[in-house]
Amino acid sequence: MEMVIDFPGGARVDAHFGPFTVATDQPPAATAPTPFALFLSSLGTCAGIYVLGFCNQRGLPTQGIRIIERVHANPMTHKVEKIDLEIHVPPEFPDKYYDALVRSAEQCAVKKLIENPPVFEVTTRVTE
Repeated sequence: MEMVIDFPGGARVDAHFGPFTVATDQPPAATAPTPFALFLSSLGTCAGIYVLGFCNQRGLPTQGIRIIERVHANPMTHKVEKIDLEIHVPPEFPDKYYDALVRSAEQCAVKKLIENPPVFEVTTRVTE
């Protein structure tokens, strides 16, 4: 996969890949999420894809299911130290699936990437 990152103006930085554009921005005049907020949201939405797939495979309704993501940062360093993903289910959701639902969310590819990070290589190239 290749993404093209460009700078459309102000503090905006956009990523283009395939038919998609993901816009990011910085406060105070942000018109889109910050890159870091977008990254953090990818954790919850990725877990959601796995929860959705789990439910769809079993014919379970997803109405009323939500994932609440809480990001805990160290107040001194501002570094993220813990991320909670709490799956809320409606009262009629079968409790026999609770543990399996958690295991499905834990399969999130974004979470797995963070747990085993890739090697990064940043370079500069002159283009004409």
